[in-house]
Amino acid sequence: MTTPAIDVRGLVKRYGTRTVVDHVDLRIMPGRICGFLGPNGSGKTTTLRMICGLLTPDGGDGTCLGHDIITERDAVKAQAGYMTQRFGLYEDLTIRQNLEFVGRIYRLKNLREVVDAALERLGLASRQHQLTGALSGGWKQRLALAACVLHEPKLLLLDEPTAGVDPKARRSFWDEIHALAAQGITVLVSTHYMDEAERCHEIAYIAYGKLMARGTAEEIIQRSGLSALVATGPGADRLAPLLRDVPGVTAAAAFGTSLHVCGPDRDALWRAVEPFRERGLHWEEAMPTLEDVFIHLMGQATDNMEAA
Repeated sequence: MTTPAIDVRGLVKRYGTRTVVDHVDLRIMPGRICGFLGPNGSGKTTTLRMICGLLTPDGGDGTCLGHDIITERDAVKAQAGYMTQRFGLYEDLTIRQNLEFVGRIYRLKNLREVVDAALERLGLASRQHQLTGALSGGWKQRLALAACVLHEPKLLLLDEPTAGVDPKARRSFWDEIHALAAQGITVLVSTHYMDEAERCHEIAYIAYGKLMARGTAEEIIQRSGLSALVATGPGADRLAPLLRDVPGVTAAAAFGTSLHVCGPDRDALWRAVEPFRERGLHWEEAMPTLEDVFIHLMGQATDNMEAA
């Protein structure tokens, strides 16, 4: 049986009285893309940093790429590429100079050839002498990814890599991520975008330090037990504020001119919308979305900042 690329158990990290990661288990096989989702402040970045050896856990253990995440941190870091949430390269250097700098840190042989290949692969060759500070968000993203894979890592840890990037650049980025996974590279990527989560092979959802859901998008939706209704017709989208606090409803949102409502009990959901069914609207049952599930899970979680 193939050894997991990531296999951690009971990870805990505390800052003072606040537990930001609370006994998280995560197991990912090689070549898989795992989306890491959760509200801001839920411990996603802290978990990524513990997995790749940048932080020492206060509890728990495990392996990454076959190495102990506590006693063999340097071995893990040598085989992992970590793309931070905030762009971390030098803006007063050119694209090529930044990649050469990273290559020297990893003591790469044939540095010129390695950098040339990275520039070609990510479409940066024509801009290689451009100052990094003059790049748009999409081009900075490409450069950051090129720097991450320069040393041919077996694992990529990407912390909200597409935040602030236009849709075309996001799609290009995800095409490249899938190409890397096809080569056997494991990817753990945190994101707030539901469409990106659905492009992952599997998903892990963390809320305020606790892992609350794990599996494929389809599995998570099926296990949620949620029901959903869609209303169409004149003024349907304006009912969302009136339904959000009604018993039986966990989420109500307008999508264009239609209304999407969901809750954990099908009968209670129909009772909740009953007063609004005589407004000339058409109501029908629908599949809940990932966003519905995550809003529902978030409502069940306890904010660890309040608990502290």
